[in-house]
Amino acid sequence: MKKLITAFIFCLLSAAASYGAQAPAEIQDFINKVFPQTDFRFDGAIILPDNTMYLPVVPSKIRDYETLEIKSAYPAGQTLKQKPDMIILNNGYTLLKVININGKKTVLNVANPPDELQSGLLPQDILLPKGLVIPTSLNGIIGDLDVAVADDVGLRIDNLKFTPNKKTVPVPELENKSFYIAPGVNRNIQVVSAQSKIASYALEQNAVINDIKGYEGKFLLVTYFDSHVMNIISLMDEKVIKDVFFDDIPEQIIIDKDNKIAYISAGSNSSIYVFDLTTMTKKRQLKINGKCDKLILADNGTKIFYVDRNKNDIWSIELDNEYKLTNLGTFPNISDIAYVNGKVYVTSRTKNRMAIVDYNSKELVKEIYTCEKPVRLYVNNDDLYVLGAADNILEVLNTQEDIITDKLYLDTESFASNITPIENTSLIMVTNAKAGMYSVIDTQTKDIVKTSPLEVPVRAIVVTDKVKTIK
Repeated sequence: MKKLITAFIFCLLSAAASYGAQAPAEIQDFINKVFPQTDFRFDGAIILPDNTMYLPVVPSKIRDYETLEIKSAYPAGQTLKQKPDMIILNNGYTLLKVININGKKTVLNVANPPDELQSGLLPQDILLPKGLVIPTSLNGIIGDLDVAVADDVGLRIDNLKFTPNKKTVPVPELENKSFYIAPGVNRNIQVVSAQSKIASYALEQNAVINDIKGYEGKFLLVTYFDSHVMNIISLMDEKVIKDVFFDDIPEQIIIDKDNKIAYISAGSNSSIYVFDLTTMTKKRQLKINGKCDKLILADNGTKIFYVDRNKNDIWSIELDNEYKLTNLGTFPNISDIAYVNGKVYVTSRTKNRMAIVDYNSKELVKEIYTCEKPVRLYVNNDDLYVLGAADNILEVLNTQEDIITDKLYLDTESFASNITPIENTSLIMVTNAKAGMYSVIDTQTKDIVKTSPLEVPVRAIVVTDKVKTIK
């Protein structure tokens, strides 16, 4: 009896979906206001003037509404003009965009479909694109249609817990700031006012800059490709006031401003140097395993993590436990690592995935999909920001629940490559290694508050208050 009732309900849904398959007039009016000359095909397919195709999922019951509008979208906060991958209207209809992933036509793979999708059906006489593959998670919308189904269609989201992006606001925190930019393509440090896109002047160096970090708004620490020297530059003098020599080439610099220490990696001789910022001298050389890369400081300055670039092993150093060295495992194509709440987060640039590992047990807690080409991670309290270079996306992961709660689409040209916090503010800056553009994000409100051009691309950047130089 139960099966008979289920079949009867399904038949009703199928009939409703098939009858009058063309998109309802109110949906046509809604879309035509943004995209005039949209083709609302007889079979239900919706084709925008640029040939973007949407498949309507007809609800089991059309909801009452005063004005037709978007209830939610993926990515969150996007308008119809931005052509989201999924649009849920307040009348219950869902519009799924046909997307192309690695040559495969499909729709968004939603691990936990919202009610509108779970209870709806595609029009049963719709002519689907040739070769379309529907994710297994959306198997319920197919009905009697003859279409391929697959578990993994490339693009997947694990949840729909998103909040809309908010309007931009003024950025008083950037007033009276200077940017010291290492483009990575020449020997100059470009000095740019935050109110300008053009460098005021340049500080010429003796070699191409590898990394640059600021300390107390007074000094720059600078390493170079193919140089055994790290320079200390006084911003008041804008001159090199000290050369620090190393046995091998110093590479990455991380600053522990609370303890007035810098850690400097030298991958070629498997070392991390502890550098005293009060005396500007080397304090200790830590011999490590492998060729150190992607160095990070975590857990209030008590742990260092790095990747052995030869083997893709992740190692931790417990600075408060006699420099205990621990191997956390091997991961493919590591682009960055982060540590939050006792868990290590590892992104794979080529796999578009993130592994979450329990630090104590060394066991894999979870693996989730991320934006394409995740290149950088940034920790802000319980939030983990994931920068995707392919489409210049910044995803925000809640590390308590390990779900993505926000997506910010950066209005910059690719290739977004780095995240830099602006000290003593809630702001972070996303910079671009190939195009002279940057975006500023408020981590409290999760807003993009500024997008601006620059004259030069940015390999590394230091943001400080303007310093009055000594003449």
